[in-house]
Amino acid sequence: MALTSSSSSPFSARTIASCNLSSIPRSRDLRSRSFGRSTIFFSKIGGFRRVSKPLYVKNVASDREIKDPISEDASPNTRSSSVYDSSTIASSIKYHAEFTPSFSRECFELPKAYYATAESVRDALIINWNATYDYYDKMNAKQAYYLSMEFLQGRALLNAIGNLELAGKYAEALKQLGYNLEDVASQEPDAALGNGGLGRLASCFLDSLATLNYPAWGYGLRYRYGLFKQNITKDGQEEVAENWLEMGNPWEIVRNDVTYPVKFYGKVVVGSDGKKHWIGGENINAVAYDVPIPGYKTKTTINLRLWSTTVPSREFDLAAFNAGQHAKAIEAQTNAEKICYILYPGDDSLEGKILRLKQQYTLCSASLQDIIARFERRSGNNVNWKEFPSKVAVQMNDTHPTLCIPELMRILIDVKGLSWKDAWSITQRTMAYTNHTVLPEALEKWSLDIMQKLLPRHVEIIEIIDEELIDNIISQYGTADLVILEKKLKEMRILDNVDLPASVAQLFVKPKEDPSVKPKKKLSVKSLETSDIAVEEKVESEEDEKEDEKEEDEKEENEKEKDEIEEDEIEQDDSEEEETTPLKPDPKLPKVVRMANLCVVGGHAVNGVAEIHSEIVKEEVFNSFYELWPEKFQNKTNGVTPRRWIRFCNPELSNIITKWIGSDDWVLNTEKLADLKKFADDEDLHLEWKAAKRRNKLKVISLIKEKTGYTVSPDAMFDVQVKRIHEYKRQLLNVLGIVYRYKKMKEMSAEERIESFVPRVCIFGGKAFATYVQAKRIVKLITDVGATINHDPDIGDLLKVVFVPDYNVSVAETLIPASELSQHISTAGMEASGTSNMKFSMNGCVLIGTLDGANVEIREEVGEENFFLFGARAHEIAGLRKERAEGKFVPDPRFEEVKKFVLSGAFGTYDYEELMGSLEGNEGFGRADYFLVGKDFPSYLECQEKVDEAYRDQKRWMKMSILNTAGSYKFSSDRTIREYAKDIWDIEPVVLP
Repeated sequence: MALTSSSSSPFSARTIASCNLSSIPRSRDLRSRSFGRSTIFFSKIGGFRRVSKPLYVKNVASDREIKDPISEDASPNTRSSSVYDSSTIASSIKYHAEFTPSFSRECFELPKAYYATAESVRDALIINWNATYDYYDKMNAKQAYYLSMEFLQGRALLNAIGNLELAGKYAEALKQLGYNLEDVASQEPDAALGNGGLGRLASCFLDSLATLNYPAWGYGLRYRYGLFKQNITKDGQEEVAENWLEMGNPWEIVRNDVTYPVKFYGKVVVGSDGKKHWIGGENINAVAYDVPIPGYKTKTTINLRLWSTTVPSREFDLAAFNAGQHAKAIEAQTNAEKICYILYPGDDSLEGKILRLKQQYTLCSASLQDIIARFERRSGNNVNWKEFPSKVAVQMNDTHPTLCIPELMRILIDVKGLSWKDAWSITQRTMAYTNHTVLPEALEKWSLDIMQKLLPRHVEIIEIIDEELIDNIISQYGTADLVILEKKLKEMRILDNVDLPASVAQLFVKPKEDPSVKPKKKLSVKSLETSDIAVEEKVESEEDEKEDEKEEDEKEENEKEKDEIEEDEIEQDDSEEEETTPLKPDPKLPKVVRMANLCVVGGHAVNGVAEIHSEIVKEEVFNSFYELWPEKFQNKTNGVTPRRWIRFCNPELSNIITKWIGSDDWVLNTEKLADLKKFADDEDLHLEWKAAKRRNKLKVISLIKEKTGYTVSPDAMFDVQVKRIHEYKRQLLNVLGIVYRYKKMKEMSAEERIESFVPRVCIFGGKAFATYVQAKRIVKLITDVGATINHDPDIGDLLKVVFVPDYNVSVAETLIPASELSQHISTAGMEASGTSNMKFSMNGCVLIGTLDGANVEIREEVGEENFFLFGARAHEIAGLRKERAEGKFVPDPRFEEVKKFVLSGAFGTYDYEELMGSLEGNEGFGRADYFLVGKDFPSYLECQEKVDEAYRDQKRWMKMSILNTAGSYKFSSDRTIREYAKDIWDIEPVVLP
């Protein structure tokens, strides 16, 4: 049974006081803390009473007497900002340095200053946090619940005080304490809860939900180590465990009173009550950790609830431990805890696959139990389950939370006693699915055998959903054309390579036929006696015609013919017993559950994340479903929060925008960025814009020096590609273009180089998944190319290549404002949307890219002349791959030249045969240049020449940069969230009084 807090809010002020003060070592002497005009006194028996005199304590940071921290009434949204001043904030920071320490009290250095500052900010957030959910409970508003395996939050301190409009006051308070805000903020590790765009999108959405006052929650997992920390060595990428939680996380609050059971394995039995019961197996607990997410210029503060996994203490085998069997004693605890160790554990092994499935089910089960508990609490004694979809909207961010569908069905049917029909109606109206990929390998498929062992009840439910889908397909398409029906079943079934129900399989029964054999009269084994008579009659007839033949010969002929008939008829009978259908499972292939298909069937809405992507989803990925349920399919082009991605990370540019537009309203209403267009030719704006860009470039130069040791010039163009390392994102195309550029430089005189090429610093960043060998080879090539070029005295500052290790949100916040050219060069039709392209464009960076993902819409908004376009179009890709397979592709000589140069050993002794080999051949796994690097290479080189030409004309370049920012207004996550709220979730803003 779930244990839930008696308070409706995420973390009540009473609990805060109790937790903070009970941890003070000298609690007998120092037991009180003031909140506003009064002080709460913590008595020995845990009660609270008011005292009139405020408490003063001596702080380790200074010899000055300090007043206790920010009062409850001092929230910036509830009291005058003059009350919430820098001195009050400084007192709060000192208080936390003394009474909620994460470090020893002997010193007050930067790490401790950060933690004390963060805890001070958290106090203000908790006040608004509690008020937000208390009001939501009172209003009983419908809420959206966003489930994601990733939330790539980045650093929280500057974002929080920025949203609270307290950045200046915190800077002043820290200055009083002898610190710089930027230095303090730099002590915060990035929360390692995501990998790339999927997690960053989820975090942008939470920011917009809070800012726009939508009632919502986020749900994820609290990974102890996250994905991994990336080191770059002479051997390329090295993965080590991330350490973001080693010193604790001041933003989270553990909710030990909010815990839910999660079960694995076991078996399903029918109880005496006639219901299905899932019993036995392995049981763990999911414990809630809450993180407040503040909105901008609003009191609304929503919740990100992260689940950690554990087992009760009774699972510790004390007897085994005392017997020296230590591993056995803690086996249950280890099995539970490892579920939340890392994001995306390697799944090449059976154990890795099981662990990933456990992660996904833990997220789904714990979150749904929590959502249902909240619904029941709000409903009181009158729970009406048919109202559930009118109070709850669940968004599945990609296929990772797919198990929400069978889990909600299980809870409603097995636990709450609803009928299948009612439970299915509720589930479909509650769930919605965002698709993030068109890559077949990224559309999750889980082994049916693994799922059967791990989640036996869910497999039963999925099987019924699959059978109902089959009935629906047959009802839609009929049985007159079995070819069409077979195609639809093959594409749409949830269970793949699994037997059809017997009644459906019978429709496709076809006897085996040998076209070389004429049809014979059908006889069964049982009719052999009749066959004997027929044969004997035939023999007698022959005797009449050939009386001269001997009786013995007649007998032998008779026996021979009888044997032939018997053999033939037995073969025919065997053929009948082995009647086949084209949909019969292949025993050589695994039986799988297609999670994306289950998402489409089990929800009421399916959306892509860019216009071109949503069309591919409808026309290719889920075309059969689209034909059946066109009303389910929508587009919701991604967006990013302009608060973090311009206002806070690029204050230089933000101040310029505000000055020229005339107000900072653009931070909430990005449509006002379009006002910059009328100043695009203004030389004064050009000068300010360029100066801001240069100051940001100087910050990147320091970052590069710190991270890599390389020194680069601020006068060079900063050309950036930062994203997850993947073949379809084509970092390989970029680095081969650099190699070609370098080769041409080496063939020229010094004067010719300067005349022909614009100086560039080519910056890469991103992680290759630990088991993705080809991606890691690409990282190795980039670093080897950089090591060669950067030490070549002939080239100097004309070309530098830098791979920034351990790319994360904080690195992005430094790189993006300084970037001048950004590469978004995926094979057309492969990228769902992308969000980094939006961030770069917002910050006045010009893009080079293909017509893929959101590039299409960005180009439309910023103007074709302000976007460098190259490469094949999405509708051409299938034909180009066919051309390769048929051996008709003729590579450009420059492509052959650059591959040969890489293989020559120009960049070290590493063997790049496998990597370059992937670009060879006409077809075959790991070959044939599936992502068409060779096809687009000449177009890419020619486009880069246009980039150089444009950059030489700085007046033109500044105008392009300004128009990119002016045209980026559409790509705010605020716009995206409004569309989700209206078209999918059916929720309204709830503004706190």
